[in-house]
Amino acid sequence: MSLADYLAKNYLTADSKPEKKTKKRKRKDASQAGLIIADDDALGWGTKATDADDDDAPVNVHAGSAEFRKTKKNNWQTIGAPAPSSADQATADAIIASAAAETSARDRAAEDEAPTIADTGLKMESGAHAGLQTADQVAAQLHRKQAAERHRFATDSAAHSGQGTETIYRDASGRIINVAMKRAEARKQAEEEAVKTAAQIEAQKGDVQRAERERRKDALKEAKYLPVARYADDVAMNEEMKERERWDDPAAKFLTAKKMGRSVTGKPLYAGAFTPNRYGIRPGHRWDGVDRGNGFEK
Repeated sequence: MSLADYLAKNYLTADSKPEKKTKKRKRKDASQAGLIIADDDALGWGTKATDADDDDAPVNVHAGSAEFRKTKKNNWQTIGAPAPSSADQATADAIIASAAAETSARDRAAEDEAPTIADTGLKMESGAHAGLQTADQVAAQLHRKQAAERHRFATDSAAHSGQGTETIYRDASGRIINVAMKRAEARKQAEEEAVKTAAQIEAQKGDVQRAERERRKDALKEAKYLPVARYADDVAMNEEMKERERWDDPAAKFLTAKKMGRSVTGKPLYAGAFTPNRYGIRPGHRWDGVDRGNGFEK
């Protein structure tokens, strides 16, 4: 079949009938006008389109062809199968589901009918037996091992799997380290360090400051038993104010002076006269009476 016949049969683009020599020139020009289907790869030096002997040559499609204008038939062709309806789709889905069920049933039957190999005790790490075997036998053994592992993982208890158990620590020699004992020892060492640090800080303080702190604690304990209001005739308050020493008090000589034999810390004090200071501290009993200050207190 030539190209012209193929195009005339399928696309209604048959070549126009040959014109007689008696036709007018105007009609020849009109027959030559139209769409030319040419190859895009043509470089221009190939065979001419007017060569009637070449079947692969481009064909002139006459835009004003009478046959093309008179046709009433739709020549479009559907490529591929038409879209199925809902009933056809449901039927196809049912057929696919049944085929899948049959395939799975066939696979299970093949697993049940798999050849059984006598357990010789020699197994590889993959679970297959050692020795000469077929591919089906090896596949069945691997599948059996995987199924057994999945079942064991699903049914194992927390104690057997080790979930939730305490971590075991070991030293460089491999001995087990008791974590609770190590924590208790670390806690005890930290407490000892805290006590030692507190003792060092306390040792840096003076004896008078410590005695004063204890006195304030005792005063706070006794304060909860005192009345809310204290008047001028309060005996405890008057005694406290009388015992307070003031070096510039002119009436101090009229008061009965108490003998200050010992200090707050219990150490003996100097019994003679001394130059007062801004802290009110009396000299110790070993003082020789010589003022070695720079005169700042005066």
